[in-house]
Amino acid sequence: MQPDLDRFDSRRSTVYGQRGVVATSQPLASQAGVSVLEDGGNAFDAAVATAAALNVVEPTSTGLGGDVFALYRTADGEVGAMRSCGPAPEGATIEQVRESVADEQGVDPADAEMPATGAHAVTVPGTARGWEVTAEELGTKPLGDLLQPAIRYATEGYPVSEVIASQWEHGEELFDSEHAREAFLFDGAAPDVGQRVTLPRLGETMERIAEAGADVVYEGEIAEAIAEEVQREGGFMTVDDLASFEPEFLDPVSTTYNGAEVYELPPNNQGLIALEALNVAEELGAGEYDIDSPERVHYFSEALKLAFHDGHRYITDPAFEEHPPLGSKAWARERAAEVGGTANHDVSFGVPDANAEDADTVLLCVADDEGNVVSYINSRFAGFGSGLVAGETGIALQNRGASFSLDPDHPNSLRPGKRPFHTLIPALAKFDEDDWAAFGVMGGYMQPQGHLQVVSNIVDYGLPLQAALDRPRWRYRESGELALEPHFDDAAAAKLVRKDHDVRTLSPGLFGGAQIVRNDGGTLSGATEPRKDGNAQGY
Repeated sequence: MQPDLDRFDSRRSTVYGQRGVVATSQPLASQAGVSVLEDGGNAFDAAVATAAALNVVEPTSTGLGGDVFALYRTADGEVGAMRSCGPAPEGATIEQVRESVADEQGVDPADAEMPATGAHAVTVPGTARGWEVTAEELGTKPLGDLLQPAIRYATEGYPVSEVIASQWEHGEELFDSEHAREAFLFDGAAPDVGQRVTLPRLGETMERIAEAGADVVYEGEIAEAIAEEVQREGGFMTVDDLASFEPEFLDPVSTTYNGAEVYELPPNNQGLIALEALNVAEELGAGEYDIDSPERVHYFSEALKLAFHDGHRYITDPAFEEHPPLGSKAWARERAAEVGGTANHDVSFGVPDANAEDADTVLLCVADDEGNVVSYINSRFAGFGSGLVAGETGIALQNRGASFSLDPDHPNSLRPGKRPFHTLIPALAKFDEDDWAAFGVMGGYMQPQGHLQVVSNIVDYGLPLQAALDRPRWRYRESGELALEPHFDDAAAAKLVRKDHDVRTLSPGLFGGAQIVRNDGGTLSGATEPRKDGNAQGY
């Protein structure tokens, strides 16, 4: 049962720390990161340890079978990004997948569509090598040391927190195989709130990674278990697909918004959507309206609609398609000219039926006293991913391939070796020369919408970090509706209806999961998402 988030009335304030701050969606994972900082590790070490711990204490949303991304500023001033997301298998052609899906669904191959779960939705997982390259290139401690808190949680147990217990129930209907149910269910059921659980298979796999490095996931028995699981369910992944995968370091994309500089991941991620929306909103003066006004929501949401329209038309794996300058000011000026005083209803989203709108995952942010700040995402896409668990490894495999289309003319059409469109966008903001924040807002298509609102809350209205995350949110939906949280002012909602928006109220749980840390001239602070189980912890 989804917890009633409206019943919580506890007050949170921005957290401050002298040596470091960790913000994430589960307190035990935050503690894992802080323990690494206390032991002399830097922000990147803490990020890996926190992500690994989340694999255990929030296994509904993240895992070794998914991908990992980072956006960061180092102590010496480098702004960079790491992307560790795997492609479709080399054998996964549109024709092959159509034939296979048609056989499974009993339809004509011409009518086959990319499934949301199952073997064809599985892409090569990037997590283990992403953790390892983060530790080796940016951290100070061996990967094996950083995995120890996660291993202890998996083998010795931990109590399940409230929001995660609710999300875990999805596994009861998703997992078909006995080994999947044994890995993540307990007497066939999801755990109750506060129930102490262990994940011994996942713990054993992490122990093997700690001892021998990430290659054990991509070569040898674990790789064979992943490939065999996918092939047994009709997919095309091979050990060679796994062995050939490598993470990449790349340059972020950026723009300025009312004096702040915002950095995002380039394609195949949807970072350009956030940048275009910020540029159009700035051109429209959206942040000049009162924070509670309907005009503010109207112009920000209209900016976002244009950015979604463009981004989901052009963003894909850049090795396969180029894209126009979506993040430029010139592009935004042309697009802003199309915005009027009433709602635009001619807007499109991504691949039809990709189930990306409300996908959820984990994001964590860490700052240390050396000057490092990092936003780190570790995702399996939808809850528990594809529904496949690789043999006895405890690795639940992602379903990011659901973002592919079987239409060869679609920008995100399936191709062998192609990376799918990724909703995931860690972010950075530079508010002043010595004032940097690492942040993000999880939740499928909510992510750029959340970035827009959090940045504006801080830049336009000067809100403290926690207040910037606490504010009621809006989001535009694939249905064309403008959804508001229950705490929105009724009068503002009525005025948005008069601006021709199709307004509805949705549960707070559908408005994302944000985390943020900041280093303002050496003062470290952080805040956490009130709609999740987590916390921000400093020391």
